[in-house]
Amino acid sequence: MMLEEDNILQEDDSLKEYKRIKATETEDKQNAQSKSNKLHSNLRELISWILTVVVAVVLALVLNWYVLINAEIPSGSMENTIMTDDKIIGFRLSYLFSDPDRGDIVIFRNPDNESENYVKRVIGLPGETVRIDNGCIYIDGVLLEEDYLKEDWTLATGPYLFEVPEESYLVLGDNRNNSYDARYWNHTYVEKDKILGKALFCYWPLKDFGGLN
Repeated sequence: MMLEEDNILQEDDSLKEYKRIKATETEDKQNAQSKSNKLHSNLRELISWILTVVVAVVLALVLNWYVLINAEIPSGSMENTIMTDDKIIGFRLSYLFSDPDRGDIVIFRNPDNESENYVKRVIGLPGETVRIDNGCIYIDGVLLEEDYLKEDWTLATGPYLFEVPEESYLVLGDNRNNSYDARYWNHTYVEKDKILGKALFCYWPLKDFGGLN
């Protein structure tokens, strides 16, 4: 009788040990699966962040190359419309389906050195005759009103006579007493295909934030 009871106790102990081992194995598998799921989740999150950054960088490059122009103004030639060290945004597509208008502020390649970009105001349009005399501008004989000049125009006031070629523009700075522009260039006119875009607004410093006109 004692042998049977001993056998039963041994079987109970073996069963308990078996159940313990199985429970431990199940718990280990669950822990391993949990760690695997967590690793996969972290990898997915990392890949998502990487893709987000890549897309943002590509989008920024596309905008910068094909849509917007970011320019910093190194001189006072456009004061007081645009101040020295102002940072401005231009739109490359402004003249995709239209031509620059008189008074537009444009970003363009310097006709004498195309490695440099300049910012000036459009004064003369293709085919026009522009005469400057004593600080006054006449477009085909009609006086041009200019309310954007920084101060009284006293330097290099003329006389000048410009015959603007087709597909080209005459541009000047708003600060006529301190602007290196068409009055001094060897290549007087800016060809349309050298205009990079229209200057839209100043974004820095914040005190100068606003549209340009």
